[in-house]
Formats: sequence, structure tokens, C-alpha cells
Amino acid sequence: MKQIGSIIAGEHRVNESAEKIEVRNPYNQELLSTIHSSSLEDLEAAIDNAHDVYMETMRSMPAHQRSKILQTAARLLEERNEQFAKTISEEAGKPIVEARGEVTRALQVLQLASGEAKNLNGEQIAMDSAIGGEKQLGIVKRIPLGVVAAITPFNFPLNLALHKIAPAIAIGNTVVLKPAEKTPISSVLLHDLLLDAGLPPGAVNIVNGYGIDLVKPLVTHPKVKKVTFTGSDKVGWHVKDLAKEKPVTLELGSNAPNIIFNDANLENAAAAITMGGFTFAGQACVSAQRVFVHKEIYEEFVSLLTEKIESLKIGDPADETTQLGPMITEDAATRAENWIQEAVRQGATLRTGGERNGPFLVPAILENVKPNMNVVCMEVFAPMIAIIPFEDEQRAIEEANESEYGLQAGVFTNDINRAFRIADQLEMGGVWINEVSVRRYDHFPYGGVKQSGIGKEGVRYAIEGMSDLKFIGVKLL
Repeated sequence: MKQIGSIIAGEHRVNESAEKIEVRNPYNQELLSTIHSSSLEDLEAAIDNAHDVYMETMRSMPAHQRSKILQTAARLLEERNEQFAKTISEEAGKPIVEARGEVTRALQVLQLASGEAKNLNGEQIAMDSAIGGEKQLGIVKRIPLGVVAAITPFNFPLNLALHKIAPAIAIGNTVVLKPAEKTPISSVLLHDLLLDAGLPPGAVNIVNGYGIDLVKPLVTHPKVKKVTFTGSDKVGWHVKDLAKEKPVTLELGSNAPNIIFNDANLENAAAAITMGGFTFAGQACVSAQRVFVHKEIYEEFVSLLTEKIESLKIGDPADETTQLGPMITEDAATRAENWIQEAVRQGATLRTGGERNGPFLVPAILENVKPNMNVVCMEVFAPMIAIIPFEDEQRAIEEANESEYGLQAGVFTNDINRAFRIADQLEMGGVWINEVSVRRYDHFPYGGVKQSGIGKEGVRYAIEGMSDLKFIGVKLL
């Protein structure tokens, strides 16, 4: 069992007198590790060291070297993929097959960042486009910002950390990472892998502990020049308020709508919604939560969906055949169970599932829901979907937009004109056609509108948010 503390300048520092946090397997409560919480002095040291490494090394490191480090890291991750997958499965309760998928995506993030590190192109400005600009040369360079504060959640502990770390390295920043206290082990392994890949010690430092203790002093520190946060909307907007004038990227919550039309391929749609609603027990911000189904195919589709959902195998995340594991804690499962029961008391019908056994929640389908129910208007973050019938296309769009969130949506139809018409009207950061809302690849711009956040991730877009443009003008004599 490994003891976890702070990681500063490449050194693991464990303070035996610090507050201790147990890291347990959500499935069987096995004790995996103990966090010795970072103190404010540890945090100060981590930021100071990251700033020094930025000033002395990273900002002047040539692009080819940063690219090589990231490419080497990708190779090492491929070699250690089963170690990382097992770690993710154990600390997050994620089925091992899904955990391997997360490692594969993380590997691609490193590869994408390696490529982008050598393609950070600026531009030349045609200065003579302005009166008086004759015999002048103007160029624009993309430059790093400095120390990036990265705060990450439990649900994708490796890939979401790399969505912040890899772009930062690619442009020449340094990072102080604060991972979720429930899933810190994969971040520690990632740090050590990056050092093995040739990253200078201190280019990534890690502080561990509760967010209530560490987030405010991390975000407000004057040497932190950029904040990137993934998590709940309540905490995220508080982080933005704390950051004040600093650039901030927020990847927050959602209650993703998916619209199934009567001309859709129902088998494809049902399979997609099953995957999209229940991957990692629904604990994904773009998990399919509100499913709008045309009345003409309502019963056929819901019956097909119910059959697929009821066939999902629930059990031990380490079992190769498990499709749905536990939620991150029993408290999280209890909260979701209470929301389902509350909706039933308010008039909803439970089509299937909804029973809880410790941290496990049987996949649930709710019908006859109302817009003001928590299971509709809030983010459930659990293996549950609400089915909503519709007749009119425009009304379906309006209901999908009647949410404070706007991250991603799915539209299932064989009418290409309708597909693009609806995509343009949905108030979302991204819209999938004939694919479920949960689908994400690591190179496209990912981010929401409204309460779902600000800024974009996806390697190239994250780099843009972690850098600035500097103009250099030359008068030719």
C-alpha cells in the first residue's frame, strides 16, 4: 500500500503529521492508499518550484524537445497500460474494459500534444494594409503563460489530468495538479511516467488533499497564470470568481439531451443510448440523461432500450465481463436513489431498475417525468435516464434547450436537412448526429455553454487557452 503526499521538484514528500485521507476501492472498500494531505507550505513550495522551472527551463525548451518528451511518454504509457488500467479500475470502480479504454485515449492525448508542440505556428501581418505600415514587418508568436493550476475530478482520473498537463507541456508551461482525493493514485503514476520520459522535475508538481483546503490558495496565488478546472458547476463558478482576472477554463456539468426521431435507426439509437447512459455507471458529464422520443416509435424504442439495459452485467469491475460497476461512493448511489424515488412520488413511472445495493444502482429508466423534477432539470451523474415523448420537432428543440446546461447533445435521424437544422438550433457546445451525447474524441473542441462552462479542451484548443499571442513589429531601414 503506497503512501501519497505532495510531489514537488520530482520528490515524493509525505508528512506523517498531516491529515490523512483513505483511498478505497468503491467495489469492495479495500484500502488502496492513504493520502497525507498537502499543507499550505507544501502548496507554496509546489507553486514556487513550478514557477522556477518555467522561468529557467520550460519556456525556453525547444519545441522538438517538448514533442519528444510527450512522444516518449506515450510510448511508456503504452508499455504500462495494464498497470494504469488496473489502477483506474481499482480507485474509481471503473470496469476494467472501460479503464483500458481510458488509457488508450490518454495515450492519444500525449501523441496529439506531441504533434501540436511542433506546430505552434504564429503568423505574419501584412503591415502595409494600414496607412503608414510600409517598410514594416509584423509577426505574431504564440507564447506560454507560466504556471497552470489544474484541478481534476474522479471519473476520468488519467485522461482528464492529461487533457490539462499534455497541452501545457506542449506549449512550454508548468503545472500544479490537484487531483480528486478519491482517485489520486493514477496521477502519481502519471507524474513518475513523465519524469521517466524526460520531463524536468518540477514541470509537473502535485498537491493532494481536500479541495476546500487547497483550491482557493492554489487558484489565487499570484504566480499561477492560468486555471483549468473540471468538475461540478457550483464549484467551477466559485473557482472562476476566485481567479478574478486570470484566464480560466471550466468543464462543468450537463443533463445531456438526445432526440430520437421516427425515421431513426432504432437499433443503432438504442445501442448508443445504452452505452451513453450507463458507461461508468452514468458518471460522465455528457452521459445521456434526457431522451426525447417521437411518439410514433415511442413504445417500440423504449421496449428495445429496456431490453438492452436489463441485459447489462453488473458486478466486480475487475471482471472482464462486467459492464456496469459501482458508483464512486455509497453516498452518491443513495443520492441518485433518492432522486428517483422523489420523481416517482411526483408522478413519474419507473420502467425498470432504480434499486440500490450499497454503491450499486440498478440502471433505471423513468417515464412520465416533468421538467421541474431533479432527474430532468439537474445533473443526475448516475445510471439513470428520463424518457420524454414528443410530436413536434420545434417543441423537442425547445424542451432540449430548457436547461441551464449546454454541453453536448445527440440527434438520431436519417434526414440530413433535419439533422443540421436541429444542430444549429440546439444551445450546446457540441451536437452529434446519429451518435450519443457522451461521445468524445480528444482532438475536437470540447466545452459547453450556459452553466456547462467556458473555454474549450481538445489538445490544440487547450493550448490556445494556455497561451497568449505576442506581436513583434520591425521597421525596415
